[in-house]
Amino acid sequence: MNSIKILAIAIIVAGILGLTYGGFSYTKNTSAVKLGPLELNVKEKETVNVPLWAGVGAIVVGGLMLAGAGRKV
Repeated sequence: MNSIKILAIAIIVAGILGLTYGGFSYTKNTSAVKLGPLELNVKEKETVNVPLWAGVGAIVVGGLMLAGAGRKV
């Protein structure tokens, strides 16, 4: 299995996960205040939404790459 096929399968899986979950979230640590030896940290929860068109597009592009990798020129 060559690298193009592996990349195409990874893109298809990412598209399916994007459609299934619709996004992901992560926690960002920021330093709010530094006053001498005291430091105040804030944890912010950020959410990233994956658009529907991006998930479908990833599946289509991955499928086209997979089909193109099977052809011999």
